[in-house]
Amino acid sequence: MTHSTSAIHPTAIIHPTAELDTTVTVGPYAVIGAGVRIGAGGSVGAHVVIEGPTEIGENCTIHPFAALGQPPQDLHYKGEPTRLVVGRGNIIREFVTFHRGTPHGGGETIIGDDNMFMAYSHVAHDCRVGSRVIMANAATLGGHVTVGNRAMLGGLVAVHQFVRIGDYVMIGGGAIVTQDIPPYVNAAGNRARMYGLNLIGLKRNGFSSETISALKSVYRLLFRSGGLTLKKRADQVQSQFGHLPEVQTLLGFVEVSDRGICQGRWEKRGGIVL
Repeated sequence: MTHSTSAIHPTAIIHPTAELDTTVTVGPYAVIGAGVRIGAGGSVGAHVVIEGPTEIGENCTIHPFAALGQPPQDLHYKGEPTRLVVGRGNIIREFVTFHRGTPHGGGETIIGDDNMFMAYSHVAHDCRVGSRVIMANAATLGGHVTVGNRAMLGGLVAVHQFVRIGDYVMIGGGAIVTQDIPPYVNAAGNRARMYGLNLIGLKRNGFSSETISALKSVYRLLFRSGGLTLKKRADQVQSQFGHLPEVQTLLGFVEVSDRGICQGRWEKRGGIVL
């Protein structure tokens, strides 16, 4: 690919080996380094810095002062060739930072399609971010974090390294997340706890009333039933609701957790545990 000089501000600096589609626009004082590839329809704002190896898909909009593809903030990193891969249709707002991977973490930071990264949000080395994710202002992922599809992270959320966040999760602003958050739930607090299903998100994304009702029962069985181990509760869920693909997704997520599942919020009202 080559780029059209008419779409490039004269103050921008683009390395000769960078590959930009002819439709990409680049604003003033942007710096695009060696090994960077940007797909069709991309827009790079003023003062953006992109370092390679980095691949950015079609129709991504990168706002001023974002810094993408910088070396990982890892004391063990010694300049090895790692990369950042960003999918299509992402909106990357001001001062957002994405870092490349590390050799011991797989060598790649990977971001899916159609995400919104609000100002000052950060994706650290070796993270895996799905598609249609929203990270609000200053939300931060530590290294090796996995974020599922259509998850939403509120402003100032901080996620500990190696934590996994499931599909359709909603995390309230300011949460400190140190353990895995299963698919379909709300979570908030320091340390983050589950607060039931993300009902609004599930409805907006077309989950049927029957599926939502089943997931409510599964949530109660799996995360609010006392007296049994999590494994035995999971077996009960499997026997009653295992025919649902959403339940299989949830059980599979729980089964492979290394950091443990964040606790649910328990409270008593009138002597009843909710």
